[in-house]
Amino acid sequence: MGTERKTDPMHAGRTTSYLFGAILVSFLLLIPVLPPEEEGVLAAPPCRPTRSDMEGPFYVPEVPLRTSTGSGLVIRGRLLGAPDCRPLPGGWIEWWQTDRRGHYDDAHRGRQNVATDGAYRFVTDFPGVYPGRPPHIHFKAKAPGYRSLTTQLYMRGGEKEVEFDIVLVPERQGPQEKR
Repeated sequence: MGTERKTDPMHAGRTTSYLFGAILVSFLLLIPVLPPEEEGVLAAPPCRPTRSDMEGPFYVPEVPLRTSTGSGLVIRGRLLGAPDCRPLPGGWIEWWQTDRRGHYDDAHRGRQNVATDGAYRFVTDFPGVYPGRPPHIHFKAKAPGYRSLTTQLYMRGGEKEVEFDIVLVPERQGPQEKR
């Protein structure tokens, strides 16, 4: 015969209540606390600076202002400043890449001054395969009061439009950051 387990009616729901309470508390501890709403918009997650990447041997300074260096691929984004991701008017971006055959040339180099909201947009060719590297576009960005950044945008293949925000770090003045 099996052993029958009896439950005391006074304690029947306590185990379930304790377990539910522990799960609820654990869940609440995982939810980030957001600051009060400002103008009806919740605070954005922390702004992470864009990683630097190698300039490579094919950078050429003083390239022309352009909105197009080819066709078929739209690259757009914003130039932003850490730590709060504010747009950086007065900043600029440069880009250089290979042509569709994988050769660097002057036709695939450009520069843009960003709009007051930090936006930039250009049309280009999909970068060709460069020996030993995935398809990529080099970027250099700068804005007043922020460190210059060189980075790269890596492509997966087949993209027609890519959004690429670039986040710069403030320059330092002495031992403290500029405020």
